[in-house]
Amino acid sequence: MVTITLPDESQRKYDGPVTGHEVAESIGPRLAKDALAVVVNGELRDTTYTITTDATLEIVTRKHPAALDLLRHDCAHVMAEAVQELYPETQVTFGPATEVGFYYDFARDEPFSVNDLEQIEAKMHEIIARDEAFVCEIWDRAKAKELFASKGEKYKAEHVDNIPGDEDLTIYRQGDWLDLCRGPHAPSTGRIGKGFKLMKVSGAYWRGDKDNDQLQRIYGTCWLDEKQLKKYLQMLEEAEKRDHRRLGKELGLFHMQEEAAGSVFWHPKGWALYRSLEEYMRKRLEVGGYQEVKTPQLIDRALWEASGHWEKFREDMFVATSEDDRTLAVKPMNCPGHVQIFKQGQTSYRDLPLRMAEFGACHRNEPSGALHGLMRVRAFTQDDAHIFCTEGQINSETVVFCDLLKTVYKDLGFDEIVVKFSDRPERRAGTDESWDKAEAALREAVEEAGLEYTMNPGEGAFYGPKLEFVLKDAIGRDWQCGTLQVDVVLPERLDASYIGEDDKRHRPVMLHRAILGSFERFLAILIEQHAGKFPLWMSPQQVVVASITTDANDYAEEVRDKLKAAGLRVQADLRNEKINYKIREHSLSKTPVIAVVGRREAEEGKVALRRLGGKNQEIMSLEEALSSLTEEAKSPAEK
Repeated sequence: MVTITLPDESQRKYDGPVTGHEVAESIGPRLAKDALAVVVNGELRDTTYTITTDATLEIVTRKHPAALDLLRHDCAHVMAEAVQELYPETQVTFGPATEVGFYYDFARDEPFSVNDLEQIEAKMHEIIARDEAFVCEIWDRAKAKELFASKGEKYKAEHVDNIPGDEDLTIYRQGDWLDLCRGPHAPSTGRIGKGFKLMKVSGAYWRGDKDNDQLQRIYGTCWLDEKQLKKYLQMLEEAEKRDHRRLGKELGLFHMQEEAAGSVFWHPKGWALYRSLEEYMRKRLEVGGYQEVKTPQLIDRALWEASGHWEKFREDMFVATSEDDRTLAVKPMNCPGHVQIFKQGQTSYRDLPLRMAEFGACHRNEPSGALHGLMRVRAFTQDDAHIFCTEGQINSETVVFCDLLKTVYKDLGFDEIVVKFSDRPERRAGTDESWDKAEAALREAVEEAGLEYTMNPGEGAFYGPKLEFVLKDAIGRDWQCGTLQVDVVLPERLDASYIGEDDKRHRPVMLHRAILGSFERFLAILIEQHAGKFPLWMSPQQVVVASITTDANDYAEEVRDKLKAAGLRVQADLRNEKINYKIREHSLSKTPVIAVVGRREAEEGKVALRRLGGKNQEIMSLEEALSSLTEEAKSPAEK
């Protein structure tokens, strides 16, 4: 007798072993038809999986959270079959699901072209229409290796030896095509539907190692239906329009070049944008009780060894040697430096919490292939801070920080926040006991802050668990930005202490926290969030005073000078061009306000204000315009 417990706690009993499909069929024929897979005791399985003992079971249909990853994996297998049907000499390697689709790496002498992708996609539709069953088979290792070797599939033959000996070697077959795979898969290829598209080809390396053979990677996207696919493709089209690299060039904000790969050349407008964000953050931190500091760029390796960063991050550090043969590292993060400031003099429990902030310039030796505009750079500035506190203050400091973070994000135009809880990674410093304490403290604190969270297993920092704050932008993309980490390891390693009420030395807890993450990456997100149309307080150029005729030029300069004296970022356009041409040009450069002045405005001491995206203009006195624009241009931190 096998008892199956369903999600609603109801139970069904069967005389003997039963498959997932049979359970679904016993509930109803429609459910059996819709079933893609089953979750048995928390593990995703094929519907053909046989259950031999009492178990919990969920039926996975297209509405289940696990359905999309399953279909994306199916789609990868169908793509690999299509490639080998069209190009039999091609070897397949690996093909996992991704966040938006799937990919497969192929070994082929001739590069894939755009036309090839079209043919492969058409062949995939054929395979899906054939509705070939996915069949799981357990093979003998020697037999599997012999098969792949005989077919010229050297990569698959090699991989057989890397599968742990205590695991079954499983092969999934669809029609005549087969591949090594742990599964699971849907019952047949027809379940995929038409919501997929091949996107691009890029280079890759066997097992991700640049010293191995180079392969070709074909990326695809896959969704539950054509409607979702269309929505995703429209989002990509909109993302292309908002690409910060393109807008950065068009708006004259910044550029990057090979001689300083991974570093930014900020132009005047871009630096004005940067400074507006920095000044806003500085005001918020001052009100929040933070003390701003500055730490050295070059620090002896001895400190990085003591902190544990040398062992963990050495490959990511830029290193220099001084005349006295000392090895120095350009700092990749600020935390060890902040501990050194904390250690100067004697700190009492009465001084805690101590909130120490730095807009710290950091450098990391990112692989050249990973660099991506402002999103991934080698030289960046963190909005970094560390809160030194007692164990009893972790909760209250977490609540205060989360409140600050939420209001900052709201001010910057982000209302949706997702929180992820990242616990201990495999490689970490500290004892299991210290991790138990840190994880329990952070979990209690985030719950007290009233934030819902999902678990992100194994993704904590090497010295402590962390919260990750993920923003959703205007077109639905997620960006992980803020973090809060509880660290009881670094204060111990670097011998930081305070004097407690008992007049004895105690270790402080160190809360590592950031809101933006890095200015560079966050500015990229802001550029794309606003599509370059920044709110007035943030805009690099807030106002352009445009003259209609040359005899209004003197008045235009007067207006410009008064606006500039009031603290606005403003310029005058006195060119001998038609006013419609000027308005169109400054609208394309996304200037929020155009103040139009002609002979009448000069005589009456007025201006005609035109807003970006608006068709109407507002006539007002220069004094009214000064007052209105000055108030509007204040950052949220000043209001």
